[in-house]
Amino acid sequence: MSDAGEVVKPKIGSYRRHLLVCTGPRCSADGASQALFDSLGDRLKEAGLTTGELRVKRSRVGCFAACKGGPIVCVQPDGTWYYNVTPENMDRIIGEHLCNGRRVDDLVFHQAGED
Repeated sequence: MSDAGEVVKPKIGSYRRHLLVCTGPRCSADGASQALFDSLGDRLKEAGLTTGELRVKRSRVGCFAACKGGPIVCVQPDGTWYYNVTPENMDRIIGEHLCNGRRVDDLVFHQAGED
């Protein structure tokens, strides 16, 4: 039996990359960011990224404080920040970056470690 005050250590399955999607109201007031996030489950599954070595975890974020050009997506641990992530651009990010490790340069507005 455990103590009532004991904190249980959480568990997360292994993954290669973590996709963070800003769903704050200032990124895309029309709800495009939330719709993009909602579509990711099926998109990642179709690309074979929900299991295995290249598994991608996804999370929604309330605000990145980069409130222009949304939807905005950040790929970690790569530190790659994308803007204007339309459904078509998300397909490019999935195919090029998440599946093949090549960032989609024309959509990058910030890369960690670069000025």
